[in-house]
Parts: sequence; C-alpha cells; structure tokens
Amino acid sequence: MTFDNHQAVAFFTQRLGAKGVVAEATDQERYVRDWAGGRLGRPLAVVRPKTTEEVAAVVRYCHEQGIRMVPQGGHTGLVKGALPDDHKPEVVISLERMTRIRHLDPLNFTMAVDGGCILEEVKRAAEEADCFFPLSLGAQGSCQIGGNIATNAGGVNVLRYGMMRELVLGLEVVLPNGEIWSSMKALHKDNRGYSLQQLFLGSEGTLGIVTGAVLKLTPRPQQSQTALLAVPSVEAAVRLYALARRVGSDLLSAFELIPRQCLELAFEAAPQLSDPLDEAYPYYVLLELAASGPVDLPGMLERLLEAGMEEEVVLDGVLASSVAQADQLWLIREGMVEGQLLRGEHLRTDVSVPISAIAECVEQAAAAVTTLSPDSLLIAYGHIGDGNLHINVLPPAETPAEALPALFEQLEGAIFTVVDGFDGSISAEHGIGRSKQAAYLARLTATERRLLAGIKAVFDPEELMGAGRILPLTDRSSSSS
Repeated sequence: MTFDNHQAVAFFTQRLGAKGVVAEATDQERYVRDWAGGRLGRPLAVVRPKTTEEVAAVVRYCHEQGIRMVPQGGHTGLVKGALPDDHKPEVVISLERMTRIRHLDPLNFTMAVDGGCILEEVKRAAEEADCFFPLSLGAQGSCQIGGNIATNAGGVNVLRYGMMRELVLGLEVVLPNGEIWSSMKALHKDNRGYSLQQLFLGSEGTLGIVTGAVLKLTPRPQQSQTALLAVPSVEAAVRLYALARRVGSDLLSAFELIPRQCLELAFEAAPQLSDPLDEAYPYYVLLELAASGPVDLPGMLERLLEAGMEEEVVLDGVLASSVAQADQLWLIREGMVEGQLLRGEHLRTDVSVPISAIAECVEQAAAAVTTLSPDSLLIAYGHIGDGNLHINVLPPAETPAEALPALFEQLEGAIFTVVDGFDGSISAEHGIGRSKQAAYLARLTATERRLLAGIKAVFDPEELMGAGRILPLTDRSSSSS
C-alpha cells in the first residue's frame, strides 16, 4: 500500500494541533537517537498525542493507510527498538505529553498513571502519599512508565520487589488497529482466564502502545542502611549475597557487584566523587537494607559484617551514616555507566545466569574475551541478587572505528556462548529490539517461534506496529510498502 506523506502530516496536525506534530528533520533529532547515541533512519513524522483517544486516532489512521508505527518513550533504550527504521518510513508515536497521574489510592496501595509519566515523577508522587514505587533505574529522570512496561524494566530493586511484570496490576493499550483495550482495574487478585495484559509486558511496542497503567505500590521505607563493602572476588560476593539474604530477613533491597575498574570509570565521569575506602580492592558490593517498620536494620547490618569478615568474604567497608552519604555511594553506581560512555563506543551485554554460576560465568567470559582481544578491558558488574550481569568490553583506544562492529560481533558471540553453557539468557532486562534479534532467533526452538509469530499475527496481522523488532518481518510484509 502507498500513502501520501504530506496528507498524513496534514491529518496528524489537524487532529493533534501544531504542538502535536514534529515534521521537520531539524526538529526531530532527539527522536532519532537513543541514550547510547544509536541511530537508524528518519521518521515520516513524530506525533505527540496528549490523550489515549488521540493515540487511538493516530494509530487508526496509520492502520487504514498502511503506515508503519514505532512507539517511543524516554529514549533510554539500548537495543534500538524505538528508533525509526532506516528503510521504510515510520511514524514515531511519542507519549511525552501524556503525563497525568490519574489516581492514587494509598489505602489500596495503587496508582493509575498515563503511559508517558516519567518514572521519577511517579516515585515522587508515591512518596508524597507515604507510599513507595520500587522500580529504580539510572535513567529514572527521563524514562517513561509506558516504556518501562513495554521493556519489562528491572533495575537495582528486582531481588526484593521483582521486575515491572510484578508491579503492574492493570493496563490501557491502543492496539495496532486503533482499538483501545483496557484492564485498568486496581485489583491485587484477578484470576480470570488468560492474562492478556501480561503479553504487553516485555513486548517492546510490537503488540500495542501502553497509554495507561495501574501500578502496585508498597509502604514507604522509613529507614534504610547502605554499605559499600570490599570483597576479594566475584565468588566471595556471591557468598556474601547468600549471607545477606539470610541475615537481612528478606529486607535486602539491592545488592550490586562493582569491580574496581568501574569505580575508576565513575571517578572519570564524576570528578566530585572520592574513593570511599583508603585502599583499592578488586571488587566491591553496594547493598541496601530497607524497612517500613520498627526493625533493627543497623543491628542486621552489623551482624552481616561480622559474619562476612568471619567467613573472609568481606575485607573492608564503609557504612553510610546519612541519606547524603548513601546518595554519594549510589552515585558511584550511576557514574560508572556514564564513565563507560565517555570511553567511546563499547560492547554492552545484559545477560543472566543462575546466581550460583555467576563467578564461573565471569571467569569464562573473561578468558574468552582475552583470547579474542587481549588488550580490551572487560568489566563485569550488575545485580547479583537476580543473576543479571552486564559483561561489557571496552576496546583499545587505538582500534579503528571501522573495525569495531566486527570485533563486537565476535566478542558478543563468545560471551553469549559462555552464557549458553549455564543455560542463561542473552537479555535479562534490556530486551531484544533490533540489536539482539539475530542472537535471540538463533536460540528459539521451532515451537517457540511458531507460538510467538502466532501472537504477533493475532495482534498485528499487517505488521505495522514495531515492525521488525523482536521478530523479523514476514516475507509478505517485507515486500510491501
């Protein structure tokens, strides 16, 4: 099917108003690149609806005209899933103007929000009602709830509160044909047959656009204890985690593995940070205990340190004595990601293995990378409590830019092979998008592929929504306009 670009832009402008459409290439720059600087093509237009009904009108028009669409949130994705295609024209549907907090019920511990709400704003609104929304990400100042849902976001609090899949009670979605489907119920238990809304969690904008959600809140923690502990090895960090789970009485909310190289990267990105300990150690653990009742958290942490030192898995440490000091320690965790970006283009992976296999996985991945590229710097860090590792590789500074794609492909393949050996996952939280599609498809069974393709065909038979993300286009779709 063919369509008239000017006619489409005219319709969007008439329906959404001038502020609802970004048609000029010079104004579209921030919609065509992601946080890491990835970019593909230019969109037919960027539309910015303010209501669910406006989203539905745009999608309905695109469906009727055969125009491909890509939903877009806060531009913080890392797998190129929300970037406009570089071959076929697509309309970028941005939810950045849909920012209403629709309803907050502190007695039911729920909050209904627009899909474009910024995560940090949602967390702030919950705290004002003496509640807590536990999703915590480095990008929380810009990522949107709809994107968090579409990617089934994780973050540092997964070990206690679960991923986004566990934090959503209801959804409102605009389907690829423009229909609005809603399950915006604030129910903590609802066991009626198939759960349609779970299909949208992790669908990466390929089955519909999340325009609203009912989120599950918890009581706001009234006290927390944060510590940065030096450990001799990854294996020691895993053993310390097991201790922390037992001593911490299920109040452990974060447990992050940080190698020494990551501290150095954080100091490069944020010179105002200082080394928390007098001596440098090979690995560190950043942990947090939190409670909303009269619990002796300092006593728990003290018992954990005593047990850790007795078992020789803790070498040294610093305990935050104030919220400000805790924030400084967490800035190290955020700064090390920025520090990697400052080093230039590098390989990022997002894998998961059983917690008990983490140390061996890191050891094998390091050996594989060293064999392929001895001068590259491997850094393995992440969320010990859910087995999620970011095994990243910074190539030598002198590596020619044109040589990087082939090098990264080799290194990623080697790391994924190691992960396969532990029956792990090549994507723990970032998703598949375009970047991980080939590796994802190579690991699907014929049965899985048939079922997944069937789900896509039910929701989007014309393959207009998020086309070519997660699953490839069919022969029929890829040959059409």
